[in-house]
Amino acid sequence: MGEYQAQEPVTQRLKEVALLFLRLGATSFGGPAAYIGLMHHEVVNRRRWMDEQRFLDLMSATMLLPGPNATEVASHLGLIRAGWRGLIVAGGLFILPGMLAILAVAWAYIKYGSLPQVAWTLYGIKPVVVAIIVQAIWSLGRKGIKGPLTAVVGLGVLLLHLADFDEIVLLFAGAAVVLLVRSGRHLFKHGMSAVLTIPMLLNVPVTTLYAGVASFSLSTLFLTFLKIGATLFGSGYVLLAFLRSEFVVKLGWLTEAEVFDAIAVAGQITPGPIFTSATFIGYMLGGLPSALLATLAIFLPSFLLVGLLSRFLPSVRKSWWAGVFLDGVNAASLGLMSAVAIQLSRVVLVDIFTITLTLLALFAVFRFKINSVWLVLGGGLLGVVYQILFG
Repeated sequence: MGEYQAQEPVTQRLKEVALLFLRLGATSFGGPAAYIGLMHHEVVNRRRWMDEQRFLDLMSATMLLPGPNATEVASHLGLIRAGWRGLIVAGGLFILPGMLAILAVAWAYIKYGSLPQVAWTLYGIKPVVVAIIVQAIWSLGRKGIKGPLTAVVGLGVLLLHLADFDEIVLLFAGAAVVLLVRSGRHLFKHGMSAVLTIPMLLNVPVTTLYAGVASFSLSTLFLTFLKIGATLFGSGYVLLAFLRSEFVVKLGWLTEAEVFDAIAVAGQITPGPIFTSATFIGYMLGGLPSALLATLAIFLPSFLLVGLLSRFLPSVRKSWWAGVFLDGVNAASLGLMSAVAIQLSRVVLVDIFTITLTLLALFAVFRFKINSVWLVLGGGLLGVVYQILFG
């Protein structure tokens, strides 16, 4: 079946793509690894659209693209199965359920967010999310840290981001360092100094570069999310670093607590990619038009890149330089995630209850592999119970 039945009408294949990815978008919880695992089961095992090797090549190629990898895999699969219309339908319908769910959550957050019960729920959810991020860093780090070089790069990015260096510069500088060092002594000696001067050229903390609060505008919102979607590599949790840098530090439109709420509420209890947190932030800043514009902006680069590069990316991923560059990107991404986890911990872990809840969540997620959705729901319930009993 699948790709081996080219005689099937395009409209039939397009309908199949639409129904599959709408269902996956509405039922996918647990992060990109879980989403991609579900896609693998559907398109390789059940529907036989492609064989195992082709799926692995596609997944590896996608890792070289910035943006939400699970959405890009969905778009690739749609393109292979039903052409350009399949690309748009698969990616769009995979995003749609999560976006609609987040719009509902954002509306409730704006309308009822000041109620004590809502604050109590978030009080219990946030420590659990910190634990989930730590678990993600640990899991990804076991694969992403490949020796002393990548460990040093990750640690350096962590420390520099805590010192307010720009996350995009750190991401690409970290990748360039790994690429140059592994290219050999000669290239290392002649190229390392140039790479290391990149952060030094911007040796002004981000807070100094963007002093003050910028007035809200739809064009700035669109361009900011477009930049994030076009430059963010690695896990969706790296999005936290970008959102904090852009909307808290540079623009001053949101507080750290509001950015964390976008991830804690929108990114954890709704289906689909964590990048739909942009929908939540857009709604908070300017209602429905801003929410839709922010969603379009952050996902648009992914659709364009998948369409432009899908024909030759699998072969590029097999090249030596691409693999090494990706190793550097992964190490820098882990450094950014770790820095964000530290920054959020300072805001969230404020008393014995929140510290204890984080430790319990860490034990649950590492020892029993409990699904993050249940952890978040349990944390919210415990937050309400604690406030009723001791608040």
